[in-house]
This record gives sequence, structure tokens and C-alpha cells, in this order.
Amino acid sequence: MTVLLTIQQLSVKLQDKVVLSALDLTLNEGDILGLVGASGCGKTTLLNAIAGFNKPSEGQIAIDGQLLSDGSQCVPAEKRQVGMIFQDYALFPHLTVKENIAFGIAKLSKIEQVAQIDHLLTILKLTDLSDSYIHQLSGGQQQRVAIARALAPKPKLLLLDEPFSNIDARLRNELMVEIRGLLKQFKTTAIFVTHNKDEVFTFADKMAVMAQGKLLQFDAPSVICQYPNSYQVADFLQLGSWLPCQMNATNAENLLGKLELETEHVEQASLTHLLVKPSQLLLNDKINDNNVANAKVAYISVTEQGYHYYLSSIEVSDADKKLAFNKLSLYSDIALSLNQKVNLSIKPHKFLFFS
Repeated sequence: MTVLLTIQQLSVKLQDKVVLSALDLTLNEGDILGLVGASGCGKTTLLNAIAGFNKPSEGQIAIDGQLLSDGSQCVPAEKRQVGMIFQDYALFPHLTVKENIAFGIAKLSKIEQVAQIDHLLTILKLTDLSDSYIHQLSGGQQQRVAIARALAPKPKLLLLDEPFSNIDARLRNELMVEIRGLLKQFKTTAIFVTHNKDEVFTFADKMAVMAQGKLLQFDAPSVICQYPNSYQVADFLQLGSWLPCQMNATNAENLLGKLELETEHVEQASLTHLLVKPSQLLLNDKINDNNVANAKVAYISVTEQGYHYYLSSIEVSDADKKLAFNKLSLYSDIALSLNQKVNLSIKPHKFLFFS
């Protein structure tokens, strides 16, 4: 794979506040990267630094081997071969669809412009709307125009700032699949910012989780979801619930029962948290001598996956209060009532503990 984007020790200060700190990132040609993180973590600032709208205070940015920024020099945005699509698309309302697309390729000959515009109109299914104005288009059509305008100059890298936030939820998934296919067809490398991890699963090849200006984890979305490298990553992505455990040499004690550890635990008698996904919980609503109640229903909702429950621990002694839980998430077809007592157990799997 050919490396297209290289970022080394990138730091950005805005109004004397450090927004990005010593960030390293490498992206291969043709890959689509989803940037996720809480508001204010530096996602948009990173896009702006790559595009050339913000000047980094330290570090390097290079695209396709060309150094764009190294703290002392900074190549202007218009010379970076980077396209950017803003959250509100920033289309020109006084121009038609084809005039919007032509805006970034004015330096080409008229023949080249017409050929490029017609090609993009056809691929993006905008041919019948070529003479329409922006206010006459739906949100999805406006997004296609924004993408066509960004692709017209044939950028090496395309940046998208929350591109699907203004799209109706019903059309969002269909549009994401369509746009992903288009970017792959053009072999375009892209980075997009989102708050929604589900968008990353649908749209991206790689995921980067950010917090407080730093990159916490970078990998394929499936890898991060299966093996988050920290409590912060797992908690932000809401990959499951947290079950407090008392760690001993060979087992982890909790209010659902002891979990046998495959290897001896070094930090004995320490309190840690087990990441528990809904599919890893086993529910038994038949309470008897063999199935003692160890949880109760604290919340009920109905979803397409059946009933969704949050389960909390039953009243515990002062000695066990540190092991109490209040929000174990579980999906089930079994109809339970609020405050009903049940028996929960954890299915055998590769345990992920975080302090």
C-alpha cells in the first residue's frame, strides 16, 4: 500500500490553547478514515490543519511525499490538492449546479471543464438537475453537488466535516453506501469527522478515536470495537456496560459470580472494571434455589432487537458496595417488569478489564 498522508508530532495552538498535541497519523492511498471524539477534542482542527486553514505550531504534514507544513513553512490551502466539504456544504446559492461544480476548475480549458462536469453529473446522478439552483435541491442532492465540486479538481485527499449530519435519518445509510462506492470508484483518499460511530462502520476503512487533542487509538473499526485499548475508548464508543470487579490472583470477583482468569493477575486485590457487551450476558428470569436473584430491572424500552433493559444490582452490604452496578445493558425477547428480580451470568469469552 502507498502511504498518502503522513502526520508527525503535530501540535496546534489556537488563542494560546493547545488544541492538538504531538499527534501522529499515517493514511494509505484510497483509504477512508473516520475521526470520532467528543466535541472540542480537536477533530475539525485536525482537518483545518491538513487543509491549510490552520498553521500548526509544531510537527509535520506531508501528502504524497510533499511536505506541506513543518512548523516554519506552510503551503497555502489552494496549493495542497486537498478538497474539503463543510457541514453546511458552503454551496453558492446564486450559481446553478453545474456552475458550482465548475468553480474549482476555472483554470481548465472550456472543453476540459465541460467533460469533467458532465462526467461528475452522470456519476452522481445530477444530470437532470444541472441547471437547477441550490434552493431547489433536497439535502441529499445538495450533498452530491458538494462532493462533485470537491472532486472536480481531482484532489489527492478529500476532507469531510460531519457530512451526513444534515441528512434525513431514513436516507443517511443509503447515501453513505452510495458515496463510499463513489470515493472507491475515484480511488479517493478521504477523512471525515463524525460523532456517530455507526457512520464509521458503514463508511470508513479506518477509525481514529480522539480525546483532548490526542489520538487514543487508530485501527480498523472492527478491531477497535473488539479490542479497545483503554477505558476511555470503550466508554466513548459505548461498546458495552461496566461491571466492577475485585481482582485476585486467579479470578475476578463481582456481584454476578467469580470469573476464572486464564493467566495469573499481577495486581491482586485491585478494583477494576470488566467491559460487558449485551450479547455476553445470560438472562434467567426463573428465580429458584438454583438461580438466585442477583440483579433487578431498572429500565425498559422496546427496540427492533426486542426489549432493551438496564439492570442494576440488588441491595448489597457495605463491604460489597464498591462492586455495585446500575446500568448493565441487555437485549432480550423475554418480557420483564420494572424492578423484577432476575439472575444474570456472564458467558465465557475473552475478558477485557480496564482500570
